[in-house]
Amino acid sequence: MVDLGNELEGKVAIVTGSARNIGRATAEELARAGAAIVINAVQAGDLCEEVAEGIRSSGGRAIPFLADVRDQTAVNDMAAAAVNEFGGVDILVHNAAVRGRKSIEELEFEEMSNVLDISIQGLYRLVKAVLPSMTERRNGAIVGVGGMASTVGATGRAHVMAAKMGQAAFVRGLAYDLADYQIRANQVIVGAFDTVREGNPSVAKVSPMAGRNIPLGRKGVPQDMANLIRFVVGPAASYITGETIHCNGGAYMNL
Repeated sequence: MVDLGNELEGKVAIVTGSARNIGRATAEELARAGAAIVINAVQAGDLCEEVAEGIRSSGGRAIPFLADVRDQTAVNDMAAAAVNEFGGVDILVHNAAVRGRKSIEELEFEEMSNVLDISIQGLYRLVKAVLPSMTERRNGAIVGVGGMASTVGATGRAHVMAAKMGQAAFVRGLAYDLADYQIRANQVIVGAFDTVREGNPSVAKVSPMAGRNIPLGRKGVPQDMANLIRFVVGPAASYITGETIHCNGGAYMNL
């Protein structure tokens, strides 16, 4: 039986997009499980430091690191900082994403390319950066964070859907390619959640999932995803790889 009290003790995790919302809750939850954390965002340095300081004040280990996942040099530097500060990398959670809504009539090529770059190429860059450490340690867990719209469809989200479905396929390829190193790769899917987005007071105003009937009677909160990710990257999920795992209160089966 796996003891989940401090099951990630000695592990090191990079969580992208972890200055707020699901990313922040995930970083804090992995820290509670014993992992050392790299808090990442593109430019919210003050929030990254706030999250890192909160973890440190609770007895954990964390550093903030600003890096754009579209920049391989910045991503390499972040992975190097994790190795230099904590000794290696065991866990990668790619939560950073752009989730705007734009009809195909209005969608410009640059916007389409940017969304794909962050979700798919961004994960590629991150994996390439952390792989030397993970393969040396012959252990690791990689998680991509997707959205339920990519699996059920939604208006104005063709670019986001393509990015997240492409990420899911890439994750499955990683699961095959990295199995010999005991590195697992999975994608977790966010349903209708209560989160605050920059420039928007509530996800309900932008989420195509917001109006769906949820059997459990509530929208999700960041901690729900954090709990799932803690399980997926931990030893209790050591035989799970190449999977897409939903967290939606039953909304997916209610379609």
